[in-house]
Amino acid sequence: MIQQDLVKDLKGRVDSIEIYLKIKEKRLQLNEEELKTQDPSFWDDPKKAEIQLKSIRGLKYWVNTFDSLKTAYEDLEVMIEFSKEDPSMEVEVDEQYYSIEKNLEELELKNMLSGEEDALSAVLQITAGAGGTESCDWASMLMRMYIMWAQKNGHKVKELNYQEGDVAGIKTVTLEIEGEFAFGYLKGENGVHRLVRISPFDSNAKRHTSFASVYVYPLVDDSIEIIVNPADITWDTFRSGGAGGQNVNKVETAVRLKHAPSGIIIENSESRSQLGNKEKAMQLLKSQLYELEYRARMEKRNEIEAGKKKIEWGSQIRNYVLHPYKLIKDVRTGCETGNVDNVLDGDLNEFLKSYLMTYGN
Repeated sequence: MIQQDLVKDLKGRVDSIEIYLKIKEKRLQLNEEELKTQDPSFWDDPKKAEIQLKSIRGLKYWVNTFDSLKTAYEDLEVMIEFSKEDPSMEVEVDEQYYSIEKNLEELELKNMLSGEEDALSAVLQITAGAGGTESCDWASMLMRMYIMWAQKNGHKVKELNYQEGDVAGIKTVTLEIEGEFAFGYLKGENGVHRLVRISPFDSNAKRHTSFASVYVYPLVDDSIEIIVNPADITWDTFRSGGAGGQNVNKVETAVRLKHAPSGIIIENSESRSQLGNKEKAMQLLKSQLYELEYRARMEKRNEIEAGKKKIEWGSQIRNYVLHPYKLIKDVRTGCETGNVDNVLDGDLNEFLKSYLMTYGN
């Protein structure tokens, strides 16, 4: 059975997270916010009301999650007492302990995701590097990995733009990953991902090195106001590529937005409605402008934190070696695993957590 000093340590962590999360303050704030929703004029401004409801959902998450954790710990104490009379309960005690420890670790991790942008959905863009078919195939492998990660973590995935490779794979793809804390978890994925393997496209079975870049930014919603001057934007329309219905390749529904001050170019071919694609392109532009400000804050923080390794945006961050041995290693955190297939099937949390634990927020 779990030793008493481990149980005592667990209690200390539960007490500490209550202080760190300011649960008492959040509980009072939640009561105040919920009272406001009972005002007859609450829905007079639907946009403002939705922002407030989002705030309430956030407060409820922290309060309810902590309450469940504390209740589980109190149950553990009772179970330990019963196990002194009934040794057969020792297995249940162990299971309860490890369940609490796992949930506590997740809560401690999410406590690091305290930035305004961390709770937002994410936009993830994958672009094949130099190397033709090899890199395009690697980009498609990364797309599959992130889609599987999203599905395993309860997020919805929407394809916003897709350009397939000339022979295989993809040249570039933009995915919207919808779900709370999607950006917070994925923000450390920015950079170049390097693959080493025996190429399936090489008849001589030679080892090849391929590169693909990943760019992640938060998808802004109505709670964040970004002002864009319409005069700074120019629009182009073009036909959607790839497989589809009769509408595809006949009507110019896809759009390309160019923002002069920042140089940002957005392509969106998500829907068959040109208006719908324009609206989404505007949202993506605002998201990237927001991300540029977020990145500037990150870089300032990194300059101040002299004791930490500087995070270089756009640099190589992770190696995926499939031959002559199997190993995936994050070059920033040192996190590594030989379970290559699991990672490529979306089991990324070990790497995402190691980044957050190393660099925090």
